[in-house]
Amino acid sequence: MAKEDRGFASMDRAKQREIASKGGKAAHQKGTAHEWTSEEAREAGRKGGMASHRRRTELTGNQGMSESAQNLESSDMPRRDDDSGEQIR
Repeated sequence: MAKEDRGFASMDRAKQREIASKGGKAAHQKGTAHEWTSEEAREAGRKGGMASHRRRTELTGNQGMSESAQNLESSDMPRRDDDSGEQIR
């Protein structure tokens, strides 16, 4: 058996989904499954959006931004500091 033919990632998507579903159901039944609070979900979404925006900006620089978005980004409007939630100028 070749090395690339082994493991979860080499399975077809339907088989992966079936196995993952069984694991999720078992965790819920056991009581150890993680359930998101609205605050946890909001924070995770914010982090994902920030990472996505950062990657896109690194790849394209300001080339992919519209002129109005560039103006908004460089304007004198207060922004939030990511870590503290305080506004900075």
